[in-house]
Amino acid sequence: MRILLVSMSSIHFFRWTNQLEQAGHEVYWFDIRDGEPSNRIPFVKQIHGWKQKYPNLKGRHFFKKKLPKLYERFNFLIENKVEDTFESLLQDIKPDLVHSFALQISCIPILDVMKKYINTTWVYSAWGSDLFYKNNKPNYENDLREVLLRVDYLFTDCLRDYQIALNYGFKGEYLGCFPGGGGFYTPKLKEFILTPISGRSIILVKGYQGEHGRCIQVIKALIKLSFHLKKYKIIVFAADEEVVSYVEGNNICDILNIKLLYKDKFISHLEILKLMGASLIYIGNSQSDGMPNTLLEAITMGAFPLQSNPGNATSEIINHGENGFLIEDIEDVEEMEQLVLKALFDMNLLINAFNINQVVHKPRLERKRIKGEVLAAYNSIH
Repeated sequence: MRILLVSMSSIHFFRWTNQLEQAGHEVYWFDIRDGEPSNRIPFVKQIHGWKQKYPNLKGRHFFKKKLPKLYERFNFLIENKVEDTFESLLQDIKPDLVHSFALQISCIPILDVMKKYINTTWVYSAWGSDLFYKNNKPNYENDLREVLLRVDYLFTDCLRDYQIALNYGFKGEYLGCFPGGGGFYTPKLKEFILTPISGRSIILVKGYQGEHGRCIQVIKALIKLSFHLKKYKIIVFAADEEVVSYVEGNNICDILNIKLLYKDKFISHLEILKLMGASLIYIGNSQSDGMPNTLLEAITMGAFPLQSNPGNATSEIINHGENGFLIEDIEDVEEMEQLVLKALFDMNLLINAFNINQVVHKPRLERKRIKGEVLAAYNSIH
């Protein structure tokens, strides 16, 4: 089967795509943002360098930076249109199916072309906040309905989003619910899972604030517990500018033993997994998401998860009080304080949660198993 993938560059996209290696398919990738080629998917034919009509045009970057509105007005003279480039690819490659990852980024920009090529099979992977979050998307309902009416097949990372898709008119075939980046190589990760968990001394926090994240509320809760956290190291990974400014501007380092791992400084996926494997508690707090990949990583690596639950997606894998805690109010610092306190002073709860997650959920997230199910889903497409 000839497959044309449409996506921006991201680690989750690369990890998903690698499931297709040696599966007997001819795979292409149209980088819709026209970033740099990647060596993460060497078996894929990558389409890059399509955007600029005059790649060596001098002064273009200066023009774009200093006069962005004027650049936007005249960019049709400088840049090729996504639609035109994509349509040419369809004619040249003649794919058996097009697979788009994320609605706003990879579906809406090519929707009009896919409407013209109605006999070309279209698969859509809904990721994260794709279907759930409506704010700051002025044409959300119309765009969503139009895409879902045209799409033939659907992958999601949580069951919540399949229901949303049905509510907005999806009548195609559902290919299943899978982690956005595929599964985890659990046998290789075993050596990084620190046991017994009573020996762990890290509380790991996802450092997103911005539009969706609420890391600062988590830090505020931990500040209130500072007396109980003297023997713990707080590590905030992927800390964005707002979080860094809050921590440094309020001298939080004088209150908590806290370390920031900055969002703009590359940390390998393996290093994050190692941190998960050494953490007693993992906390992720956001107002919108699908099934968070970092939550699945925490479960796989044995950290006790405290995770927000937008639209009840997280409750699909966390049974509150058994294998983790659900944060129901992302703004409620006191709720988070009480949940962390309960976890810290109930080692039996943490041990039981560890056992449930390792025995029940971890095998379901194993890379080989997920890959087999994903490839079967692709092969079911007709």
